Amino acid sequence: MSSHPDVLILGGGVIGLTCAYFLARDGVHVEVVDKGDFGQEASWAGAGILVPGSISHARSPGELLHAHGVGMFPALSAELRERTGIDNGYLRCGGLEIVRPGEPVTREWRGEGVACELLDDKALERKEPLLAAKGTVYLLPEMAQIRNPRHLKALLAACAASRVSMRSGCPVHGFERAGGRVASVRSGDETLIAGKYLVAAGAWTEGLLGSLGLRLGIHPVRGQIALLNTRTPRIRHVVMLGKRYMVQRPDGRLLVGSTEENAGFDKSTTAGAIGDLLQFACSLLPLSDATLERCWAGLRPGSPDGLPYLGPVSGLTNLFVAAGHFRSGIQMSPATGLLMKELLLGQPTTLPLEPFRLDR
Repeated sequence: MSSHPDVLILGGGVIGLTCAYFLARDGVHVEVVDKGDFGQEASWAGAGILVPGSISHARSPGELLHAHGVGMFPALSAELRERTGIDNGYLRCGGLEIVRPGEPVTREWRGEGVACELLDDKALERKEPLLAAKGTVYLLPEMAQIRNPRHLKALLAACAASRVSMRSGCPVHGFERAGGRVASVRSGDETLIAGKYLVAAGAWTEGLLGSLGLRLGIHPVRGQIALLNTRTPRIRHVVMLGKRYMVQRPDGRLLVGSTEENAGFDKSTTAGAIGDLLQFACSLLPLSDATLERCWAGLRPGSPDGLPYLGPVSGLTNLFVAAGHFRSGIQMSPATGLLMKELLLGQPTTLPLEPFRLDR
């Protein structure tokens, strides 16, 4: 094996680690570097909601990528558990979407090919007797959840078992070019060399590519979350209302999220945002006895048109990007890992990459 990796991945979140695992599974020598600890940014911070989708009914490239990614999760979760012994918490718990009176329906689930049932008050009470939902409620029986930290732990273990080299605390400061190729990247006083390079640095992607004069418009969007401990579960389903949600874990933890804030790279939590989230949760469930265990924020990588960038960098034959997944990084990660593996190895891609090109 060469001392230099075939592929060097810049960014060790769920996108970078999934790409690394899929490449290494095909015998590729991969190294992943991250400026901090692996998977501790947006990937760790999310709630792990897997919103169902239908490949045959997808009406846009984003819906198609999402549907493929979510559809791969049961098999990927089982594979990771078999290879590492780590259960990522995949659970098909179902979901409820609440539409308040006078508010527009945000998704036409049946038109998207997703199993959906309109619940009347009695049916809702049977499903969730403690939930005080005012408005129209849709049951989505195929909705699932994973526990993000456990999924990242499983990916890290699977990468290690596949001989992926992993270096945390290794910030990259720029690229060295040689003709139409990247010759190396700089990390402090060190030079890192590989055959191909994949930038999967989430909200930090823009800064890395800026040294090449490439501006994609990827930017951080802060999302704050509160974690409550209800001791025993109060709900069984994921509950969604607009952009907010509650996710009950089997151990009694209840995640309440999330905000969308343009706050730059500030990961602070604020009293106003957390207070609003707690008020939202308490308006739907009896939670006066629940303890507030922790609050945190993550920085999602937003893109100008809401689609991620997946593909090669024009003018550099060995540099690629997989970033800008916004709120869908976990959900799209299996399909992204598959597509980037296929692209880097010159294989036919499962989905067309044209809609995700960098120069769209």
